[in-house]
Amino acid sequence: MVAGYAVVDVETTGLHPGWHHRVVEVAVVTVDRDGRVTDEWCTLVNPGRDMGPQHVHGITAAEARQAPAFDEIAGDLGARLAGNVVVGHNVSFDLRFLAAEFSRAGLDVPLAPDSGLCTMKLAHRYLTTATRSLALCCEAAGVDAGQAHSALHDAHAAAGLLGFYLSRAGTPEPWRDRLDDAERLPWPVLPPITGRVMPRLGTYPQPAHFLARLVDGLPSVPHPPRADEYLSVLDGALLDRHLSAAEQAELVGVAGVLGLGRADVERLHRHYLVALARRAWSDDVVTAEEEADLRLVSVLLGLAEPDADHALSAARAEGTVPGEREWDDFRLVAGDAVVFTGQMGLPREVWEDRAAGAGLAVHGAVTKKTRLVVAADPDSLSGKAKKAGRYGIPIVTEEAFGRLLGALRTQDA
Repeated sequence: MVAGYAVVDVETTGLHPGWHHRVVEVAVVTVDRDGRVTDEWCTLVNPGRDMGPQHVHGITAAEARQAPAFDEIAGDLGARLAGNVVVGHNVSFDLRFLAAEFSRAGLDVPLAPDSGLCTMKLAHRYLTTATRSLALCCEAAGVDAGQAHSALHDAHAAAGLLGFYLSRAGTPEPWRDRLDDAERLPWPVLPPITGRVMPRLGTYPQPAHFLARLVDGLPSVPHPPRADEYLSVLDGALLDRHLSAAEQAELVGVAGVLGLGRADVERLHRHYLVALARRAWSDDVVTAEEEADLRLVSVLLGLAEPDADHALSAARAEGTVPGEREWDDFRLVAGDAVVFTGQMGLPREVWEDRAAGAGLAVHGAVTKKTRLVVAADPDSLSGKAKKAGRYGIPIVTEEAFGRLLGALRTQDA
């Protein structure tokens, strides 16, 4: 058997399988070595307990009651994983849950958390964006992300990312050793395939509150090692702006599994708060709602409420993001021509309206008279960005443009 890829995603009742949390939905999208999807499979799973964060996964108890238990689908799932490299976005999370479920079913399977291929980690190598978000990674790769927190949609989104990475990695693949290992790894004798599946009845609308919007744009954090794996779990836990005592304990468990000490986690929480504050400042205005939410997050993260003030001050004073050119001597004046390119964090129409309101001329194409190009990614390879580079026209992020607009308003005041 020639190894390929089994791209997985699970929806769960909580954050850590060691706290008796269970899988409530599992999906596998099979991908060959050329990045082509060859099969898909998905089912709800009866966890035999309460459903956990239904506001995130959207699966009702009525649906789960009719679904097969994990031991009923262990053979079907194992047949799709055996002999393949398991892939996922923050794959260690999926593998911990899957290994625990197989263990409960009496099966010792070779699914160590570090044995898979992680599309979140590979983003550093193959994407110009630096984010934990599956949606924004897909956007950067031109992949349809589908419906968040639906196992099948998330697995397809990660499969699309994998195909993008494969097209750029070439052969032999940098992870060829994992493909070779997958062919040799011994799997136990699996239960018979039952063919039992229970699809979810519909998709669940995601919350549109402030924190959910900001979390998608948070940057990747490479240090300490495995920080992003912890923060990705934290992203999901905070979607409802509430951390129960059980969730706090589970996060401690996740940190322990990842080798993160108390000091590491405290630093990550402070970084997380400042990152949220930076996103709040991205439109040059922090609303009362945003400030209140930041204070709430500060408390939820075990920080003092005044830390939100420090985070807002630090975020505002930080200036450009790491790696971005400094524009301290650059000023816009009324009448300057600006051009926008790429999918912004805020709708492009919002930025165009703000630019026009400040007296700038918004153009659709770059010419030698263009004063500034605003890009979702300053390293963009769009035609507008390439032309700007040839003409020596500055390219800045929307955050930097927001600051330039603020300076323009100050000049006019």
